[in-house]
Amino acid sequence: MARSPISVSKFRNSFFGWWIVWGALHALLITSYGFTLNEAVADSLITNGPVLGACWIVSNILRFYIPYSDRYWYVLFISLMFALVVNALSKFILNLVLADPSHLEYLNFLARAYWIRLGIAFLLIGCMAIICVLWYTQEEEQENRQRKNDAEKLSREAELYKLRQQLQPHFLFNSLNSISALITSQPVQARNMIHQLSDFLRATLRKEEDQWVKMEEELQSLELYLEIEKVRFGHRLSTIIEKDEMSLQMLIPPMLLQPVVENAIKFGLYDTTEAVTIRISVRTENDLLIVTVQNPFDPETATPRHGTGFGLNSVKRRLYLLFARTDLVGTSAGDHIFTTVINIPRHEVDHN
Repeated sequence: MARSPISVSKFRNSFFGWWIVWGALHALLITSYGFTLNEAVADSLITNGPVLGACWIVSNILRFYIPYSDRYWYVLFISLMFALVVNALSKFILNLVLADPSHLEYLNFLARAYWIRLGIAFLLIGCMAIICVLWYTQEEEQENRQRKNDAEKLSREAELYKLRQQLQPHFLFNSLNSISALITSQPVQARNMIHQLSDFLRATLRKEEDQWVKMEEELQSLELYLEIEKVRFGHRLSTIIEKDEMSLQMLIPPMLLQPVVENAIKFGLYDTTEAVTIRISVRTENDLLIVTVQNPFDPETATPRHGTGFGLNSVKRRLYLLFARTDLVGTSAGDHIFTTVINIPRHEVDHN
């Protein structure tokens, strides 16, 4: 988010530094008309002091009240009122301080320059008022953007958490259905599946609070899941996992691959009685972690099944919430092979 180019303290120092320079120029201008240095210094201090005070008061007024866009005339009005007051005040004080007859020529000059001084005071106070309006409006917009970003971040985190919490019951229900089918016909395999399911759930609970995990940990969890599915489908299911060492150290949202592989198993095995091989490839390319999941399918028998539609949709949604991109998941079908490709940009862990 854009921030102000200078801090408040630097702005304050620059402001007072500018007034010192302006006061010195004011005094030099008075001396250029042939008046004494004492008269010039008194004129500069007594004239610019009230103007400085008026600018400070205007700044504080606008700090707590910024007029609507259709009421900016209020800024000009208040600047004119303060200009009239400070101009009258400085003239009154100068007439008191320099009342000696030796300053009569200067006092005549002061009377003739009334309107010019009023105009300069109005311009100075008006410029300060406009700067304050712009400054405080920008600060207010920044605060509003920050609140909006915080609210959106909380909303994204809540939805991500909800999606992650849906993963475990979604997989658990499918696994329990498989155990139920095996428990009478193959009780030994059913017991093995229960043990493997326990290990899998224990592993997922350990990293439940992590928003990012290494690819190596994600593949370990995926292999536990595949072992459970192999008990379910027996010799009909085999898997090939290809990976490189660099990809294992890259970060990935936890439990991101399991619904994709589940989708591959669903459409690869449900409509056939033959053996099926699921191929999973993980590699890095141009700061992208690229995961490819392939499964064979028969377009004549692979009919869509009624379900929750949770698999690929959850992956797409999670990646969109994390990266605000809709092009990170792609699918294609050809030569009886269905391919899902997931691109995960490099993510750096925030240690703060």
